[in-house]
Amino acid sequence: MADSGMSVSPYWELTFDASGDVDPPERDHLLAQVTEHGLRDLVVFAHGWNEDRSAATALYRRFFAPFPGLAPGAHLGYAGVVWPSMRFSDEPIPDFPRSVAATEAAPAPALDQDTRRGLLVAFPDRADVIDRLARLLDQRPDGDAGLTEFGRLVRLLLERTGSAAADTDEEGEPAVFTEEPATACAEFAQALAAVAAPGGTEGFSLPNPWEGAKELLRQAAYYQMKGRAGTVGEHGLGPLLGRLAARAPGVRVHLVGHSFGARLVAFALRGLPAKASPVKSVTLLEGAFSHYVFAERLPDDPHRSGALKDQQRRIDGPLVCCHSHFDAALGTFYPLVSRLSGDDRTCLGDQIAAVLGPRWGALGHDGVQAVPGTARLDLAGALAGRLPASGCVNVDAAAVVRRGGPPAGAHSDILHPELARVVLAAGRIA
Repeated sequence: MADSGMSVSPYWELTFDASGDVDPPERDHLLAQVTEHGLRDLVVFAHGWNEDRSAATALYRRFFAPFPGLAPGAHLGYAGVVWPSMRFSDEPIPDFPRSVAATEAAPAPALDQDTRRGLLVAFPDRADVIDRLARLLDQRPDGDAGLTEFGRLVRLLLERTGSAAADTDEEGEPAVFTEEPATACAEFAQALAAVAAPGGTEGFSLPNPWEGAKELLRQAAYYQMKGRAGTVGEHGLGPLLGRLAARAPGVRVHLVGHSFGARLVAFALRGLPAKASPVKSVTLLEGAFSHYVFAERLPDDPHRSGALKDQQRRIDGPLVCCHSHFDAALGTFYPLVSRLSGDDRTCLGDQIAAVLGPRWGALGHDGVQAVPGTARLDLAGALAGRLPASGCVNVDAAAVVRRGGPPAGAHSDILHPELARVVLAAGRIA
């Protein structure tokens, strides 16, 4: 359904549930109208961690705003994917008003009302468990017993929702299942301290493990949302794009995704029908999934491949991965929550990826890895017309994706006209 307050037109929203089922009236509205508008190109954007429709729509309104001016002669349409995700309210989004996102990190680890509401969306009917977790975060009891109980409750969230079997890029289970909660919380606390004061070692002392307890809870939500994004992409958006191609074969589709939304649109490639793909470009903005996801062979295990091996070949154009080393969510915390329990590690902020090794890297931090022929450009080069017409392309976007406080860093700093220009360039949209 179109949004009258949107910055562009025509615009449709597509709402999916956790299983990937799309809202039928919204689907039918898009399929019926897309040919009436005489569109040549349709840009489809999937958000990452947003609590509700209003936050997602606000993101689309601001990201799409430059497009008409940048491509005045293009016959463009726009669609925003809305899927049931959540965002912890202490993850600031640059340039967003307080009514949409908090503008500074919460000073204490206690759960605020917005985060509680988001957790209830992610883990329905678990209010009692979430309330007990909130009390422990407030009380911070001494000793390991409180942290052990906290870890048990976080584990209970995942077990009750079946998240332990979620579709992931990496083998194994999250640290909440595989190591002592006190140890995991201490690691997260060290990582938080390193992100808050990068390079600061003078007078360093080990932080209270309770400072990292909220990160353990964030990991549970992360694990749940990661699996859900893949499900919505493969079983929801992919098949819908197949129906769109059958209804309007001349419309060129350009997929854009941020964070877990990047995972969603990437997994949509696996859900496309076997016939010719309508997807002409894919742009991943700070993608929160494995940088080996498209690899035919994993460097540390040549008998295994990435979860989306060769799926970039379903695109009749390039797969562009915009990444930034200022993304602390992906540079520091992604390796911690993705690694298998038992690996040697220490928490050293910007050095965390080097300490844990490349196995745990994320697309949005260092780009597509282990795919032969992948091109590498800086942002200026991509905008100067050197973007390849096919294959994987890594674009270092750190020139603009650089702002944001702890714990996420620049993870959500994507509202830049330069990134809109990358989408247009990837799609060869005049």
